Amino acid sequence: MIKNMKQIKDWGLGLKTPLLIAGPCSAETEEQVLTTGREIAKAGKAQVFRAGIWKPRTRPGLFEGIGEVGLEWMAQVKKETGLLLTTEVATAEHVELALKHGVDILWIGARTTVNPFSVQEIADALKGVNIPVMVKNPINPDLALWVGAMERLAGAGIDRIAAIHRGFSSYEKTPFRNAPLWEMAIELKTQYPNLDIICDPSHIAGTRELIPYVAQKALDLDMAGLMIESHVTPSVAWSDAKQQVTPDRLNELYSALTFRKPNSDNPEFGNKLEALRGEIDRLDDEIFHSIATRMNVTQQIGEYKKQNGVTILQVGRWEEIVNKRVALGKAMGLSEEFLKKTLELLHKESIRRQNLVMNDKPEVTAK
Repeated sequence: MIKNMKQIKDWGLGLKTPLLIAGPCSAETEEQVLTTGREIAKAGKAQVFRAGIWKPRTRPGLFEGIGEVGLEWMAQVKKETGLLLTTEVATAEHVELALKHGVDILWIGARTTVNPFSVQEIADALKGVNIPVMVKNPINPDLALWVGAMERLAGAGIDRIAAIHRGFSSYEKTPFRNAPLWEMAIELKTQYPNLDIICDPSHIAGTRELIPYVAQKALDLDMAGLMIESHVTPSVAWSDAKQQVTPDRLNELYSALTFRKPNSDNPEFGNKLEALRGEIDRLDDEIFHSIATRMNVTQQIGEYKKQNGVTILQVGRWEEIVNKRVALGKAMGLSEEFLKKTLELLHKESIRRQNLVMNDKPEVTAK
C-alpha cells in the first residue's frame, strides 16, 4: 500500500530535497519559538520549522509540552518567515488542533508508532484530509511495525508519506543515544524505493558533537533530508538540551556537509561503474557456487556422523573454525563483526542440513 507514495518533491508544498527540517525539541516560550524560527529562516537552509507541542515522557512530572498555545507561536513563525510547519501528533485531538492552526506536515513519534491502536486513531482522524505525514521508526527494530503504521495512514487515503529514521533503543552501550542500525533504513528503502526517508541525527546522536557524523552518513545513504533540533539557547532547553544546536551552529554544520548525487551524467562514470558491477556479479556467482559446494560437503559430514552415531554439534570444531577464519579474514582487511556474522549464518545452515540428514529428510529446501 505504500509502494506508490508521492515523494517529497511531489507533495505540492514547493519542497526540494535534501530537505532540512529544523527547530527546537519543544516549544517552551513565545520568545524562544519566534527567535529560533527567525534565526533559522535567516540562514536560508531550512524549509520546514519543527517544534514539539506535546511531549511523551518516560515518567510523569517532566515537561510534557506547552500545549495548544505553542501552535499559535508556530503559526506566527510561519507568518513572519514563510517556513512551513511540522509537529508531532499522538491522538485525534492533536490532529484536530494541528490542522486548526495551519500545520503543514504532521509526524508520528517513535513511541506512538509502536502502538497500532494509536496510529489507527490518527489515521481515522485524517480521513478526508490528505496532509503529508512522516512516521518515525518504532523504538525497537521492528520493520513490520514501521511499515504497518504507514500502511494504516495509506488506508485512510494519505498518499504523501515519508519515513523518519531516528535510531533504535539498545541495551548495548554505544556512542549514540539510539543505535542507528542503518541496515533497517536500507532494508526499508530497498523494499519501497519510492518512499522518502528523512534522518533525525539529533535523536540518533544524543549529543550535538555527533550530529555532523550522523547527518553525513544519512546523506551518503541517499536519504531525502534531515530533521535537526535547533534552539537559541540549547544549554537551558527544557528537553533534550544535549542534542540541540544553535541556529548559527546549524548553519555551519549544514554548510560543511558534502552532498552527493545518486547518479552521474558522465558517460565514462557509467561505463566504469557497469564494468565494476559486472565484476561484482562474477564474484557473487563464485561465492554462491562455493557456498553450495560447502553445503554439499556439510551434508556428507552429516551422513558420516549419522553412520557413526556422532552428534551434530561439536563445539570444539566450531570454535576452531571461528578462530581460524576470523584471523584469516582480518588479515585480508575484513571486519571481525562481519566475519562472525557470516560464519554464524553458515553454521546455522550447516546445522539445519545435518539435522535433516539425521532425521531422514534428505530434501533440503530453503525456508
